Amino acid sequence: MATEDKNRATAAAILPLVGGAANVASIAHCMTRLRLGLHDRSLVDDEALKALPAVMGVVEDDTYQIVLGPGTVARVTPEFEQLVEEERETAPAPASGPGGPAAASSDDLAAQGAAIKAQQKTKNATPFKLFLRKIANIFVPLIPALIGCGIIAGLNGLLVNLEWLPAVTPALAAMASGFMALIAVFVGYNTAKEFGGTPILGGAVAAIIVFPGVANIDAFGQTLSPGQGGVLGALGAAVLAVYVEKWCRRWVPEALDVLVTPTLTVLISGLVTIFGLMYVAGEISSAIGTFADWLLSNGGAGAGFVLGGLFLPLVMLGLHQALIPIHTTLIEQQGYTVLLPILAMAGAGQVGAAMAVYFRLPRNESIRRTIKSALPAGLLGVGEPLIYGVSLPLGRPFITACVGGAFGGGFVGLFNQLGDTVGSTAIGPSGWALFPLLDGNHGLGSTIAIYGGGLLVGYVAGFLATYFFGFGKDLLAEFNVSQEPAPSTVAATGGPKTAPNRPTGPDGTDPGTDPAKAPAGV
Repeated sequence: MATEDKNRATAAAILPLVGGAANVASIAHCMTRLRLGLHDRSLVDDEALKALPAVMGVVEDDTYQIVLGPGTVARVTPEFEQLVEEERETAPAPASGPGGPAAASSDDLAAQGAAIKAQQKTKNATPFKLFLRKIANIFVPLIPALIGCGIIAGLNGLLVNLEWLPAVTPALAAMASGFMALIAVFVGYNTAKEFGGTPILGGAVAAIIVFPGVANIDAFGQTLSPGQGGVLGALGAAVLAVYVEKWCRRWVPEALDVLVTPTLTVLISGLVTIFGLMYVAGEISSAIGTFADWLLSNGGAGAGFVLGGLFLPLVMLGLHQALIPIHTTLIEQQGYTVLLPILAMAGAGQVGAAMAVYFRLPRNESIRRTIKSALPAGLLGVGEPLIYGVSLPLGRPFITACVGGAFGGGFVGLFNQLGDTVGSTAIGPSGWALFPLLDGNHGLGSTIAIYGGGLLVGYVAGFLATYFFGFGKDLLAEFNVSQEPAPSTVAATGGPKTAPNRPTGPDGTDPGTDPAKAPAGV
């Protein structure tokens, strides 16, 4: 009950700071962020939001994103939705005239927000970025199942290798494999939903791909196999179904729509899927697996260095989730994705950089408290607290954190190049949380040792790069100062009457009392 009250209190604290229910156009969440569509961006109080104890940071994109962290965001979001609904139901009708309330009508809010949205379109709403976000939105809801099934698969593999509980392992295998066997259906459902079609029709068309009966069908001179094309085929089939459905809605008479539209949607999309998309998507999926193997076999160290170094900027842009279809395709083909352990090294560089900041700013108690509170999450692969609370506000340490990730990725990539493949059976976790999901071609012990070595390299490289190159004289002069009142001041005033001095941002505002908040950056 206490946890429920805490989540509701967090939601209740956020709502007025984003302009109230009248300003909220849409509500969604991903693994770590509450994503809000807002009518009027100017009604948001950014500094007050950042000062809330549960808020790790905010990100401005096509939606306004409040970073709450994994687990927390999934619990706060329904409470927030309920509060928005309750406020809308109980809100009085707006009065007219000068004596009316200050809150604008929905039309007024939409008009006021149009200018702000137009400013964001140039930088955040390019067709390419919008397309990538749609793809990410299809797969993000699948991550919890991928994690759960991946851990069960790892546990089952361990029991099989140890020859323990032979009566239980078949059941565990079924639990681990059931979702992956039907993942195409879930992808099709989410794709249709994201592209504006009827979700169940998208799922129905995608189900053709995993139906065992396709093994009796020949296309392009070869016999199809169930699952051929995988998630990429399901995605393409569902997108096609959406366009067929929309075409039918325009031309089919309303009286016949309920019968004709779903029939034509499944029929046309299904035929194209069977006699075209399954083959094409199967070839693309095979090419992805072949290219990933070739890349790491021939240039593993260099490829790992580049991937590990660039991943944090991708996270900042919100584009890292566009890699999920590639990860999922590799897991379908090989049982694990070889890319995720390399990309996870970016978090190790972030941890090493934060440790260096801790030692380079011995007088700044506020930032040091932030680092101490955020490091456990960082070690478990949750990077937002360190990114938004430490490295990004300081500027240069974010770049040196990327350097640490590059060296860690290069280390793991090198061993892939030498023949010791390191992969993950699921997507989502990183850092220490990825250990239960590791798999490879040379046994679990070797895989764990290589991944652990990569983390260590990332920690050390991130620390050294940040300690020696992460601070200029101006940055040290600004931030390496005590944030507590001097003893003479306390004695002269008879003790502090108010809270100890805290650092302020460049605009003079107080970032709040939460230890997870760093001062605003440079």
